[in-house]
Amino acid sequence: MMKTAAIRALSEISAGHLPEGEARSGEGRTASIPTQLPVLPLRDTVVYNSMIIPLYENREKGMETIETALNSDRYLLLCSQRKSDVEDPEPADLYPIGSVVMILRMIKMPDGQVKLLVQGLARAHADEFETSGPVMRARITVLEEKRSEDSSDVELEAMMRSAREQSEKILQLRGLPAGEIMSVLNSVNEAGRLADIIAANMRLAVSDGQALLECLDPVERLRRVNAHLAREVEVAEMQARIQSMAREGMDKAQKEYFLREQLKAINRELGGQHGEEDELESLREALSKAGLPPHARKEADKQLRRLASMHSDSSEANVVRTYLDLLSELPWKKLSRDRLDIVKAAAILDEDHFGLEKVKDRILEFLSVRKLNPESKGQVLCFAGPPGVGKTSLGRSIARALGRKFQRISLGGMRDEAEIRGHRRTYIGAMPGRIIQAIRQAGTRNPVIVLDEIDKLGNDFRGDPSSALLEALDPEQNSHFSDHYLNLEFDLSKVLFICTANQLETIPSALLDRFDVITLSGYTEQEKQAIAKRFLIPRQLSDSGLKEGDVSFRDSAVTRIIRGYTREAGLRGLERQIGSVCRKLARRKAEGDKPPFIVTPALVAKLLGAPRFLDEEAEAELLPGVALGLAWTQAGGEVLHVEVSPMPGKGGLLLTGQLGDVMKESAQAAVTYARSHAAELGIDPEFSQKLDIHIHVPAGATPKDGPSAGVTLVSALVSALTGRAVRSDTCMTGEITLRGRVLPVGGIKEKILGAVARGLKRAVIPAQNAKDLEDIPADLLRRISISTVSTIGELLPLVLEEKKKEKCND
Repeated sequence: MMKTAAIRALSEISAGHLPEGEARSGEGRTASIPTQLPVLPLRDTVVYNSMIIPLYENREKGMETIETALNSDRYLLLCSQRKSDVEDPEPADLYPIGSVVMILRMIKMPDGQVKLLVQGLARAHADEFETSGPVMRARITVLEEKRSEDSSDVELEAMMRSAREQSEKILQLRGLPAGEIMSVLNSVNEAGRLADIIAANMRLAVSDGQALLECLDPVERLRRVNAHLAREVEVAEMQARIQSMAREGMDKAQKEYFLREQLKAINRELGGQHGEEDELESLREALSKAGLPPHARKEADKQLRRLASMHSDSSEANVVRTYLDLLSELPWKKLSRDRLDIVKAAAILDEDHFGLEKVKDRILEFLSVRKLNPESKGQVLCFAGPPGVGKTSLGRSIARALGRKFQRISLGGMRDEAEIRGHRRTYIGAMPGRIIQAIRQAGTRNPVIVLDEIDKLGNDFRGDPSSALLEALDPEQNSHFSDHYLNLEFDLSKVLFICTANQLETIPSALLDRFDVITLSGYTEQEKQAIAKRFLIPRQLSDSGLKEGDVSFRDSAVTRIIRGYTREAGLRGLERQIGSVCRKLARRKAEGDKPPFIVTPALVAKLLGAPRFLDEEAEAELLPGVALGLAWTQAGGEVLHVEVSPMPGKGGLLLTGQLGDVMKESAQAAVTYARSHAAELGIDPEFSQKLDIHIHVPAGATPKDGPSAGVTLVSALVSALTGRAVRSDTCMTGEITLRGRVLPVGGIKEKILGAVARGLKRAVIPAQNAKDLEDIPADLLRRISISTVSTIGELLPLVLEEKKKEKCND
């Protein structure tokens, strides 16, 4: 309940012992207290009258306040802060009622802090704070105690006795010497002073302590202190019971330890074989068969000796035992034999995946190099592409083609470096990193490990997992990979690491530099249809409990699902819709309907409801100021609507739709081009003084940034200012310059796929992107007409319709 310094202060108060020249009564000093005092804010502390208490100050402004007080009359007003974390409190951060104190001593500590010994003199109210000077000052009113008239002397005596008795009980429960403290409390006969002494030495929250300071009725203050003491007695009794139970538990454990030791001695005397010796022998045998390298064998022998000298039930013995189990189970020398038959590998890839010809060629090239040079240190493969295009399953196919074990590590949302490198064994519950765990589960030193969603790694105060991967994924370093838990070098050079990502921008450059990136684009409609018939429909029929002959999907039905119910680069949404159809047909069969069921477009609409997407959703005719652009997202290509609306104004430009900085700059470049070419575009040259331009891009679910919307913005702007509508069947993409050039952009294949999926018939792309058309399947190019342009002058005639003549009514 009370600290040593507080006990000493109580003794000095009781006996009147203060250093010579400093021991003056509080009553004599209150009369000489100035009406304006420097203010020292206190954190987590409340000072009461007549208390002599040490304080520490390390804030520069606070030390300046102390110097000011020492250079005048040594008086200070101490006000407690409402929040202790405020470093430079203002008057609003302080309680208005505080304590006037006299500085008795000041010592400068070696660490720069200042130690004060102060004595509380009186309560005071800060009527007005002054903060203009170097230190905060306050004009104060000294507060006098006011005892209520309805309290009797008998009640007061009862409360004082109760306070002393409860204080003594707390001291006894906490095992503190009560004699000196109780002699101090027994010598105090004033209710207010007794309440202040006890309150100053209790563990009270600042708000509770401040409430006692602000209570001017000594009887009421003592009543509140008694309530706090009663609660403190309950807490102290509970702590005493908990400590007693803990001691009983320790005594029981110690007794069991002695009994086990006696049992061990009896077994030795009888010549029986002890269980611990069996365990140690089995560990030695497992470690000898594990083929540990010399440095690992040396550590294993050391840990075996430690385990033999420990008690089997100790926590440290469990840690060592678990560590030795890991050493014995790791495949230090075990390698699976690679099956580098390139023809068979190609057959496996074709069997598992439809299309993706360029990706398969790149994988087969990689395997060919491994076949010709088994010791080559090739780069780590990284498959990048939209969700659902088969990145993870490609890794599984590579493992099957090579005849290696396959392991997958999901990195999405991982924030702790220890997930990669492991925890040090000093921590409770420590375990090896995910890479060492994967190798342990694979049972060979050369598995295929897929690091899934590497672009979604995070980092926080626990470290950066992407930095921990730098060593593991570097062929020049990973032969000496060190896991924190293992604390031994382990050779990862034979592991084939394959990473997957939806986007490369979020991967740190140092990590990306170690990858051989293979980009997977989205599937065309024909590829989706073939994959659905070959893979998705049979799998969903099996999952739904249907036989192969129970359901037959017409090609037109699959096309209807692809066009009307999914809009994605991958296949997950398509498989979900096919699964929904199969489940509904499985219900019909379970209810008694006889198969086979023929799935037609009409049945698809009946089972799945109205189509979510329609080819006809594009407007038959766009209004002037509206244009269709193409954007690339993680889910593939998307069509963006850009709307421009001029209105009377003074040349302002308003951009809405959560546009990114680069897209905003493209909009400003479009306006500048229109102003500089107003005459040749047929625009009023003074439109920038007469009109405000509002550019809006709807579809909040689609990311809107990057330079590729430049041609769309300038087309929509010119359309709005000239009244010529943009063709409703035409979309476009490309970056623009102030001089009117159209520059190349990325993601052309995905954008064209998105345009075809939306039913658009024409697309305009930069001339420098013509080379990207080679990657687009011929059947896709037959469904859309693609034009290339080098300048905005070439673009506008292709996308703008002729202005319609207004009909004249006579």
